[in-house]
Amino acid sequence: MKKLLTTLSLICLAIIALAQGSSALDQLKADPRKAYGTDYPYSFSTVSLTKAPSGYQPFYISHYARHGSRYYWSPYLYNELDSLLTTANSKHQLTAEGEAFYKKFMAVKEELKTGVSELTDLGWEQHQHIARVMYNNFPEVFKNGGNVLAISSLVGRCVLSMSAFCQELVQCNPKIEIREQSSRFTLDGVVPTDRQNPVKHDYPKNVKPRYEKNRSQFKGEDALRSKIISRVFTSTEGLPGNLHHIGSNLINLYTSLPSIGHEGMMGNIISDEEIMSEWEGNNLGTYSWVFGPQYQMIPILEDIINKADAVLNGSSNHISDLRFGHDTCIGPLTILMGINGADRDPEDPYEVKNCYQNWQTCKASNIQLVFYRHAKHPQDILVKCLLNGVEASLPLPTTQYPYYKWSDFRQFYTTRCNSVKK
Repeated sequence: MKKLLTTLSLICLAIIALAQGSSALDQLKADPRKAYGTDYPYSFSTVSLTKAPSGYQPFYISHYARHGSRYYWSPYLYNELDSLLTTANSKHQLTAEGEAFYKKFMAVKEELKTGVSELTDLGWEQHQHIARVMYNNFPEVFKNGGNVLAISSLVGRCVLSMSAFCQELVQCNPKIEIREQSSRFTLDGVVPTDRQNPVKHDYPKNVKPRYEKNRSQFKGEDALRSKIISRVFTSTEGLPGNLHHIGSNLINLYTSLPSIGHEGMMGNIISDEEIMSEWEGNNLGTYSWVFGPQYQMIPILEDIINKADAVLNGSSNHISDLRFGHDTCIGPLTILMGINGADRDPEDPYEVKNCYQNWQTCKASNIQLVFYRHAKHPQDILVKCLLNGVEASLPLPTTQYPYYKWSDFRQFYTTRCNSVKK
């Protein structure tokens, strides 16, 4: 029996590996903008989903999403670039390419400074799109209407992302009743680390992934900043900021431009292919960043389990529970849940890209857990995980990938949550 279970597990892993498709580097070649990582705008590509096993129909969806595309999260980027370019212009230290960039930046700098951290039109449209695709993919959940609870971070861009999503669902079917809530009462289920959360936790933080002890073995490229600087400035003497910081600011502006509707502002100063050339090293940094606070997301995972339990035992009549938060939550939650092997924690830094890609935590990134019930055996519940609309693997045994038994899901993640010492 033990040998049979082992064989089944290996078969499942093989199926999952095939289902997850091309390698990270192949995906980058197909879409170099994925190298933007957490700045990557949500993809609107069409995805095919696996038909449910015979006799099963979806009836409930539990969801967590990051807000959509926004202006840069902090004013320092725009303020520092304003000071840098103004000084360089006054000192006649701009190249012809730098001069063109300077003029375009100055023409929109007030918009940028005013818009700091706010949702853009694209961010609104991303959540409208995701909501409509969810509705069309799982009409059985929504066709008769029903009650939905949506909760959000207290931050405006998350509240507006929630509003865009919910409005679109109601446009799809006016019989859907949605209660939207952005409140300290519900922070534990969406941003448990918020200082205003009245529920205090003491979960481990800043946990280090194992690859970090071997990080010196990674020999990635790190020449892009100096190339960019030479394209913008004839000299950096007397300019504010050290060279590494100046280069980082220019890269951060570039990767944010598609989200704010100003693509082309930087001309030929930098290219997607150049960003792609340094992606693997950047991905390592993101992995450390999302790996560290994973256990602080346990309240979100517990909220997912508890609300599903309530639906299944009849104490809740929700057809869906929606949550809208930040990359600082959905990234670590992806690690905590081990989606697509993100919890593998490899020692080899070159292996990290095979278990986590930072574009999975893109703008409007989302996790959907879709619940299925068997028509003749209503206690027989399956669950499927979608990451950014694509079927994803979980660290559970299954012979029906991408479908997992809810009983296995519940037991595995309850044990994982309870095993973490507060």
